[in-house]
Amino acid sequence: MLTSFAPRRMPAEVDLTLLWSGLILLLIGMVMVYSASIAIAEAGRFTGNHPTYYLLRHGVFLVIGLVAAGCAFQIPMSAWQRMAPWLFVVGFVLLGLVLVPGVGRDVNGARRWLSLGFVNLQPSELMKLFVVIYAADYTVRKMPYMHDLKKAFLPMAIAMVAVGILLLKEPDFGAFVVIISVSIGILFLGGMRARLFAILIVVLVVAFAVLIIVSPYRRDRIFGFMDPWSDAFGRGYQLSHALIAFGRGELLGVGLGASVEKLFYLPEAHTDFLLAVIAEELGFAGVVAVVVLFSLVIQRAFVIGRQAVALDRLYSALVAQGVGIWIGVQGFINMGVNMGLLPTKGLTLPLMSFGGSGILANCVSLAILLRVDWENRQLMRGAKL
Repeated sequence: MLTSFAPRRMPAEVDLTLLWSGLILLLIGMVMVYSASIAIAEAGRFTGNHPTYYLLRHGVFLVIGLVAAGCAFQIPMSAWQRMAPWLFVVGFVLLGLVLVPGVGRDVNGARRWLSLGFVNLQPSELMKLFVVIYAADYTVRKMPYMHDLKKAFLPMAIAMVAVGILLLKEPDFGAFVVIISVSIGILFLGGMRARLFAILIVVLVVAFAVLIIVSPYRRDRIFGFMDPWSDAFGRGYQLSHALIAFGRGELLGVGLGASVEKLFYLPEAHTDFLLAVIAEELGFAGVVAVVVLFSLVIQRAFVIGRQAVALDRLYSALVAQGVGIWIGVQGFINMGVNMGLLPTKGLTLPLMSFGGSGILANCVSLAILLRVDWENRQLMRGAKL
């Protein structure tokens, strides 16, 4: 009898699966960034030979990202929609500033950063988020014309080509691929004709092939990807050592902190090739765990988007699913590169790799996703009452 008077458990205010999956990825990323960066931090002059240099910086970035996420969660989706065109313009201007001599910072032959003194800002990471927000707003506004190539697609195509020109001048081909994938994916989800979408995919494949053919360093990456062992000390160096790391990890790994490849063999071990270090230290089991967590984040993004559609909240739905496309495409490319399934590309692993701008953009995107879910729940709760 007493149990019948027990208070009912209140439903969660947000999607706990999404929340915990994202937080666990952030925490695993912090641990693995520390493990992957100890050697280079101890040997680097600009790091002060301090082994925790990257850990401390990553921790600061993570705190900033979580604070920004908390603030972003407080902003209604209607406000994000109003700000969408302005955020896109801000992102475009920042991409332009990167290319201005004396303003943009050049690292390893690429000009992708703006120096803010104690930290570098990478506008292309923020632009990924801004494109999700803008493309969703654009699609909603153009919904009555989604069947019309001239009215619906061409204006967005012109905007993306302009962004692409700036990104290719940096150069940042990886960010360009992600941004194009996000914008086209959102247009397709918004009602673009399947025939037009198929033609567009063919055009994009041809365009990417041309970009690779006319660029010597991109051609070298393709050849290095096809047979990394033919030039293991040259164009196949990164991939060959990533594959060695995967091979050494076997089922359960060599143990946390025990990686050999991170000891100056595997370049960018704490950024682009973090998954290879995870594979070596935590083995196949660790890689599967990471893949499962990313799958949960992406799956929840699309579920939240479908819930928003059912509630007639199209903009919120497209933003949620756009975030899912972004994390899915970038995560897939990074994992594919690490495993030797795709040519080497300078893309980090979302939520995990070292990098302040990436962590900031990823945390804010998850907060916006949680905001969409929270607003969905408020509407459903109101409907029940």
